[in-house]
Amino acid sequence: MDKNLLGYKGVKPVFLIVGFLTLVQSLSILLLAKSLAEVVSALFAGEPLEEQWATSLLFLLAFLLRHICALLMSRVSYRFAEATGSSMRRAMMDKLFQLGPRLAGDRGTGTLVTLVLEGVTKFRTYLELIIPRMVGMSVTPFLLLFYVYTLDTASGIILTLTMPIIIVFMILIGMTARKQMDRQLKSYRTLSNHFVDSLRGLETLKFLGRSRSHSESIALVSDRYRSATMKTLRVAFLSSFAMDFFTMLSVASVAVSLGLRLVNEQMTLVTGLTILILAPEYFLPVRLVGADFHATLDGKEAGEAMKSIIDRDTAQAVLVEPSGTEQGTAASIPASVFSWKPESELTLSDIGVKYEEEGGPSLDEVNLSFKGACRIGIIGESGAGKSTLVDVLGGFLHPDSGQIRINGTAVSALTDEAWRKQTSYIPQRPYIFSGSLAENVRFYYPEASDEEVAGVVAAAGLSKLAAALPQGLAEPIGSGGRVLSGGQEQRVALARALLSRRPILLLDEPTAHLDIETEYELKETMLPLFAGKLVFLATHRLHWMTDMDLVVVMKQGRVAEVGTPQELIARKGAYYELIQLQLEGIH
Repeated sequence: MDKNLLGYKGVKPVFLIVGFLTLVQSLSILLLAKSLAEVVSALFAGEPLEEQWATSLLFLLAFLLRHICALLMSRVSYRFAEATGSSMRRAMMDKLFQLGPRLAGDRGTGTLVTLVLEGVTKFRTYLELIIPRMVGMSVTPFLLLFYVYTLDTASGIILTLTMPIIIVFMILIGMTARKQMDRQLKSYRTLSNHFVDSLRGLETLKFLGRSRSHSESIALVSDRYRSATMKTLRVAFLSSFAMDFFTMLSVASVAVSLGLRLVNEQMTLVTGLTILILAPEYFLPVRLVGADFHATLDGKEAGEAMKSIIDRDTAQAVLVEPSGTEQGTAASIPASVFSWKPESELTLSDIGVKYEEEGGPSLDEVNLSFKGACRIGIIGESGAGKSTLVDVLGGFLHPDSGQIRINGTAVSALTDEAWRKQTSYIPQRPYIFSGSLAENVRFYYPEASDEEVAGVVAAAGLSKLAAALPQGLAEPIGSGGRVLSGGQEQRVALARALLSRRPILLLDEPTAHLDIETEYELKETMLPLFAGKLVFLATHRLHWMTDMDLVVVMKQGRVAEVGTPQELIARKGAYYELIQLQLEGIH
């Protein structure tokens, strides 16, 4: 059973209801076995069938009660599974937005999409099956075994000794199945990520003439997943065979013992029949758990994966006293603190971020200050800490040390929802949803009018594209629609940011994958739209820096120097060295 199962909201009442229904069902099984044995025994003794109607009716009522309880347990578990699955999906999506784009880069878009869509469905199936199965295995066998001991001690001993053998064997096979399932899930995640990456790069592969040869790579990844799936199924079939074999062997042992004593007249027929009917029922809950183990293992794994993301540390911003100690919670910080105005000021003091305990810090003692509408360029070599700094500024990441002062109020981080509502984020590869051009532009502002959408489309330089499309702004783009170039995708992302009218704009390597001509064309469109906003632009393309008000040079997680482009060139420090390196690369 999943160690997190008891932590889900509303699970304890479900366990109580299912437990009560299981107890009633177990009693109905006892009544069913007893009444059936009495009817058969009486008929075998030559009594008339007409005299057995009362006992037969009792058997029928017990039979109906058993299946009614099973139906009610199934419905209770189903409703809980549906509610918990929906709650998990919402919590997962909220957490993905909180953690920002870095998680998608680390885990892979294909993995996250598969987890949110198929993973939730499998998790629901797991919850729906595992709760009645685990409760049934915990109640029914013990109650039936106790009743068997009251009828015949020898049969009770046989059942007691054979049950641990089946459980041990089930555990051993379960461990093997777990290893095979881990391999299958790993290959499935690889296949998902590979599929998404192939779709995204299909146009490039066709342009380079590599689309046909790439099919071999797809076939190889697919074959690995097929092989892992077949190994898992092989273990599942072996487990079912072994479970049925040992169960039949145990029931046969009880039947032989009962038969010998019946022949020797050491036991009545009604007692022997009752025990013989109860013996398969005694093993049935364990068999059902074993049979459903493989069907629900991937759902259990999906639940654990989602739980690990949902429980991932995203410490909320708290107020910081002048002494440096934290006070209050995120709820105690007024939203007005994070409101960005022309006179607003943001100060980072000794900010540090460390992803791994044994590794070096990604950010170390970063001290920066920004005010009002300003264009800030963040540059540095790969791994210098540019993207990590953008994550901190965007509220995607809670610093491990240091404090942030905004509008005169000291806080531990910018992870508050009020701050995120002030920011627009344009990544290196903006995501284009399957929908119309207008729907993609309305991402931050769904209620925008057609006139407002048309205005930002024109401002972002997409008017020619919209005019060339058969349906204009209503033309489907993205998956299943019109394919956009890299520059056009960035313009869509820019139009989204403009439509939102948010005062803070974060750009993380927005032109890294574009050719230089497209980049300069996009630059001419973007620069005028930066006016009146606080803009953070992280890039390794230095030609952007001449249009920045302030340049932050990062080096090994530290701020190497800060100043205007002219000041930094005159200083001939880290910024000047980067310029010389790029000039050498050109020559």
